[in-house]
Amino acid sequence: MKRILAAAALFAALLSSCNNAPKGAPEHKIAITAHRGYWLSGEANGAQNSIESLKAAQAIDVWGSEFDVQLTADDVMMVNHDETREGLLIWDNPWSEFEKMKLSDGERPSTLDEYLSQGEKDKCVLVCELKYQKTTERGNLLADLAVDALKRHNLFDPSRVIFISFSYEICKHLAGLAPGFTIQYLSGDKDPDTLIADGINGMDYYFSVFTEHPEWVARAHELGMSVNAWTVDRAEDIQSMIDVGVDCITTNYPLRTRELLGAKELRK
Repeated sequence: MKRILAAAALFAALLSSCNNAPKGAPEHKIAITAHRGYWLSGEANGAQNSIESLKAAQAIDVWGSEFDVQLTADDVMMVNHDETREGLLIWDNPWSEFEKMKLSDGERPSTLDEYLSQGEKDKCVLVCELKYQKTTERGNLLADLAVDALKRHNLFDPSRVIFISFSYEICKHLAGLAPGFTIQYLSGDKDPDTLIADGINGMDYYFSVFTEHPEWVARAHELGMSVNAWTVDRAEDIQSMIDVGVDCITTNYPLRTRELLGAKELRK
């Protein structure tokens, strides 16, 4: 009888300790972000950063869709990855030089306002990359104008938009401009403690950085930071990012990533 009572007491103690353990320990969910929209879909016809690629990402119910923003010489925000388009440097030319160009799906490059008009129609998170500009002042202006545009479209909301940039100066500027928003640095050369000290609360690094520094993922989570990995396309690399425990995988192949994640996927 004494043994039974002792065993019962031990079980009760274990149960009590489990009930008093920190909550929030369900299975870790990982989000999928479509890289430059779901441009490999038939509808987008290979047009990266197109409105059709955003629509396609929204249609497959992924958590987020990433896109890139440049600033023309006359301060028009243009959705485009490279600093050039058809040989013209975006920084040094007005919007009128680009508005008649065509993407592979037949649409023209969009302004940020046009892109956000589609973005506001769905819950898919907009992962907004603000590109390096030729001066710090121009980079900060791009951030200021982007925030103004989000406000015009009722999208200045941390649950609807996150910011990413290779420019550390833009990230630091956004930390003051958009408190409460997720701001992720892209270059992969700073550890979590350095980022958080400068008010930057997320890291979005090329996946091989986390292969080399898996401790950065754990440390970032200890600091309450978000961790994204880009651009992860091969099945073995997707699996390695699942194993290391990132919060989001940015990929050109969202459906492949979905298949590998299964029940671990965080949906929008």
